[in-house]
Amino acid sequence: MTERSDTPSTSLRLIAKELDALLVTIDDDELEHLADLVGTAERVFVHGAGRSGLALRMTAMRLMHLGLTAHVVGEVTTPAIGSRDVLLVASGSGTTSGIVAAATTADSVGARIAAITTARVSPLAALADAVVIVPAAAKLDRSGTASEQYAGSLFEQAVELIGDAVFHSLWKRSGQSADDLWPRHANIE
Repeated sequence: MTERSDTPSTSLRLIAKELDALLVTIDDDELEHLADLVGTAERVFVHGAGRSGLALRMTAMRLMHLGLTAHVVGEVTTPAIGSRDVLLVASGSGTTSGIVAAATTADSVGARIAAITTARVSPLAALADAVVIVPAAAKLDRSGTASEQYAGSLFEQAVELIGDAVFHSLWKRSGQSADDLWPRHANIE
């Protein structure tokens, strides 16, 4: 009997398979460099468009739980970025105009830039102090060769998992317990 390809459980297995295959190809040194930049920053600013931006918002929340000062670019309470800060950005193509513009501004004030992208050769990668290359399908790739998932889904999923991995690594380095982090969790939701 052939397994149906249109069931949620089949799709879940496909996504897990693609993520497993992708994540083992990400360079350990690139991840370490990104974590070091984030962990030593005075403040961390995150910026991404669409689903990549949503994934980075989750990372900002976890960094705040860790006790780091984290801001989401575009929020009304986000201050100016400075030279002791890090801008953590994600753009599959490395050419998203708003993300590249933000990185250019951050660079102009001496902030460091950590980028997650599929494109090693791109305007964003050229500006970045740390680059994590995610060999996933670009958003406009509809060929199905790099991923069977729609548009940039695999990239966006990887951005979320990289953010969680960086948080988890920094948490373990910090020596804080889960109880230490808990008081920073939102209590007026």
